[in-house]
Amino acid sequence: MAVYDLEEQENIEALKAWWNQYGRLVIAVFVAFILGVSGIQGWRYYKEQRAQKGAVVFAQLEEAVRANDAAKATDLAKKLAADFAPTGYGARGGVLAARTTFEAGDLKTTEELLRAAAQAARDEPVRAIANLRLSAVLLEQKKYDEAIKVVSGPSPESFVPLFADARGDVLVAQGKVADAKGAYQIALDKLPKSSAWRNVVEVKRDALGGK
Repeated sequence: MAVYDLEEQENIEALKAWWNQYGRLVIAVFVAFILGVSGIQGWRYYKEQRAQKGAVVFAQLEEAVRANDAAKATDLAKKLAADFAPTGYGARGGVLAARTTFEAGDLKTTEELLRAAAQAARDEPVRAIANLRLSAVLLEQKKYDEAIKVVSGPSPESFVPLFADARGDVLVAQGKVADAKGAYQIALDKLPKSSAWRNVVEVKRDALGGK
């Protein structure tokens, strides 16, 4: 019994010595772990809250677009871009609001909204849509070099024919007939056979004449 007590005492003393040497480090690691877990959970909660608030503002923007209120739609799109860009609502809000400002004839604001949306977009399809619409607005303003540049960069595979078609439109406006026909042909080569848009592209290509 005495031997057991002695061994137990030695173990306790050894544990005390180990704790005196490494105790602070253990506590520090444990605290860091707890803070890390809390931080991750806190960040997730923060993102969820931001996303929910962004969704509310986006719903307000949709209502403004349905009401054709270009001024309100623009203000809400800018709010989304400034306060909720990481949620993805900033880019989508800019694209949505741009439709209303375009219909209102405000090409300057439409261009600004679409440029901001294209730059802020994290999702490639959203960026591609913003750039396609931006190209059309620049074409409307006769900013041909800028319009070509916007639709000459990389895009998701499904948008390749649409970008080629948009380039064709700009090239036609520039009087570059051969290049325009080439762009339209690329669009036709990439478009699915079942696509209804093929007829539109074919009409544009054939209207340029030649073989």
